[in-house]
Amino acid sequence: MLEHSIAWGGRRSPLLGNRGVASTSQPAATRAGLRILDAGGNAADAAVAAAAVLGLVEPTSTGIGGDCFCLFHEAATGEVHALNGSGRAPAGLRLADVAEDWERQGVHAATVPGAAAGWEDALARHGRMDLATVLGPAIELAEGGTPITPVIARAWGSQEELLREQSPHGGELLVEGRAPRAGEIWRNAGLARTMRELAEGGSAAFYEGAAGRAIVEVLSELGGAMTAGDLASHRSTFERPISARYGEATVWECRPNGQGLTALLALRILDGMGMRELPARSTGWVHRALEALRLAFADARARIADPAMSEVPVEALLSEGYVAERRALIEEDAALELATAGELPGLPGGSDTVYLCTVDEEGNACSFINSNYEGFGTGIVPRGCGFSLQNRGAGFSLEAGHPNALAGGKRPYHTIMPGMLTDADGLIGPFGVMGGWNQPQGHAQVVMHLVDRGLEPQNAIDEPRFSMYGEPPNGEVWMEEGFALEAMSELARMGHRVRPAAGPVRNHVVGKGQIIVRDRETGTWWAGSDGRADGCAMAQ
Repeated sequence: MLEHSIAWGGRRSPLLGNRGVASTSQPAATRAGLRILDAGGNAADAAVAAAAVLGLVEPTSTGIGGDCFCLFHEAATGEVHALNGSGRAPAGLRLADVAEDWERQGVHAATVPGAAAGWEDALARHGRMDLATVLGPAIELAEGGTPITPVIARAWGSQEELLREQSPHGGELLVEGRAPRAGEIWRNAGLARTMRELAEGGSAAFYEGAAGRAIVEVLSELGGAMTAGDLASHRSTFERPISARYGEATVWECRPNGQGLTALLALRILDGMGMRELPARSTGWVHRALEALRLAFADARARIADPAMSEVPVEALLSEGYVAERRALIEEDAALELATAGELPGLPGGSDTVYLCTVDEEGNACSFINSNYEGFGTGIVPRGCGFSLQNRGAGFSLEAGHPNALAGGKRPYHTIMPGMLTDADGLIGPFGVMGGWNQPQGHAQVVMHLVDRGLEPQNAIDEPRFSMYGEPPNGEVWMEEGFALEAMSELARMGHRVRPAAGPVRNHVVGKGQIIVRDRETGTWWAGSDGRADGCAMAQ
């Protein structure tokens, strides 16, 4: 009897379905996605419905006050499309004016929230339902209420002070001045009203209506530079995604200003290093992966920026010659003392997020990510709106002359990155791992588990992960339980600053993810949702 092509085994079974599937970080959001699929929607419709619900049940990570990115695999053509739903800094913001009083979660870190337009544009380009239908589940839950999980209650509690002190209206996201407790029913009439206005009037009603006026009002009161014109002029962009080969698979990511390029460069380096012959979790496997990621981060941090304002040499960085040069820097038994960006001829030298994925019966797949950046973002709440504003401006460099230097009207370096896998036979599936700088690291590890080892998706997403946390490329390396102590000791001897990731810090450091994979033999979808979080996958 031949062994099945998908290797099953793990502590949590994958979810299998032969029609539509949704995998998100909260059961309520997964149910919303399935409800839309059952009503005749496709993968894009289901993804936006789930993203909207997550803004209610997981506001500690995401919401309509944040940004989104999307990859969509179109079954009819086999093509992968990308949507960049990230906002820009206020046009009047100047680095010289704010450098002295800059705060990562301060008023100047608030960029235009791109999610509302991103949701609308994803539906217009790829969906088949209108906003009113797709936002229906989120509006109903916001009005009727839903219980808060222990994981979210803990995260909410850690940010009570931010909400109380950062905004005159922060109390709208608290219950009698405190975070909701685990199991407590959370209702958000302000968010329901905001989403109804979006559903009825489209994104123009959000940016130019009551929500837009409230955003400008609260930011102006706190000394911010955002104007009604900044909101009214916001536009999503549809872009050609970037990709790279790893083994027999092709990995797809969004173009910069997102950091998907980091994962592609690391995987290109690793593809020539015999990773398939090394046992996963072994010293050599982790060392090579870490070094490739450190080099990739060095290039990314030096060069990723808004391509509308700075040249980002994507093709040069992924070229065979440059990849070979970077690969040659990796030693077998010693960590790089300092990873720095490489030279290209003619060119200058933690986050909280939700990721979800959906597929439909026709074989369309949507890889979708939505984020406030750090928790509630700035913690600034527009009056009566039921959401906080993101702090994506913290992704800018404050170094004058840097490609990613803060400037008015510019998109910042973005950590969020949806992923998609294909091969010569078509779609393998959508996938993603959340968590700031952890995201390229999570993408690389999951891809290696899928492609090199043939693991089923739940096992691949649950595999112990390592993560350079803080400010890569030269930060500490956190490693989950499951890596042998001998391997951790050997990595430390080689120069890696290893730390164990255990308890609540584990989830924050190594992130969480979702994944759906098509079984080529049966046509069945195999789905996984990270056991480090509250989420689940469900099928029609």
